[in-house]
Amino acid sequence: MHSSPPFNASAARRLRAALGMAPGHVAYGLRAQYGLLVAPETVMAWERGEATPAPAELTALAGVLWCAPGELLAEPVTLREHRIARGLTAEELARRVGLDPGSYQKMEDTGRWKGNERQSAALATLLKLSLPQFVAATGKQEELAEVLRNAVTTRWQAYLKPLTKLIPVPKAHLEWVLEQLYDDYQSRMVATLSWGSGSGQGGANSGDAGREFLAEIVDRFWALARGTG
Repeated sequence: MHSSPPFNASAARRLRAALGMAPGHVAYGLRAQYGLLVAPETVMAWERGEATPAPAELTALAGVLWCAPGELLAEPVTLREHRIARGLTAEELARRVGLDPGSYQKMEDTGRWKGNERQSAALATLLKLSLPQFVAATGKQEELAEVLRNAVTTRWQAYLKPLTKLIPVPKAHLEWVLEQLYDDYQSRMVATLSWGSGSGQGGANSGDAGREFLAEIVDRFWALARGTG
């Protein structure tokens, strides 16, 4: 069963008011232009956040309110939500990224993206996804965190290839980011051990510092990947 897209009730109310329309006008537009039998009371319930329009109703509502579907959504998270925000059907998106529609639909339903690197890059471009949005939409957050934790605590070179499969970023840039993360983690561990050597608390301090770094590793990774680290 599909979850509803994150409808932005206040945006719908604001856009309607800006056009000088009453809920009854919106209901009439939905019926006249799109053949949808929606009562004015339903439009009001949408705007109060008491009900959520179905995907077809959302697309039609955007047409009546002269806006893009994405303007009626809260921040999209899932692949399906991003697709709807861009006003694309599943079949159209599948075709444009080079996937069989059935295969794509299964990925969208399960929240697990399995496209290759070329298809991943096409998906990110088509849906205008930032890197963090791409990872969240493709259900790879925890996998990314695990790869990064392993990379900085062992040999980062061994995790470069798995990382390139997760994120559509040039290999050379990911190589630089991983090396920076690794050096930062290792230097912090060494420094913490040195600071604590006189008090006998080095091991405990080092463990705390390491756990803190690893807990924040995904945020640190994005900062470096964006060039803000």
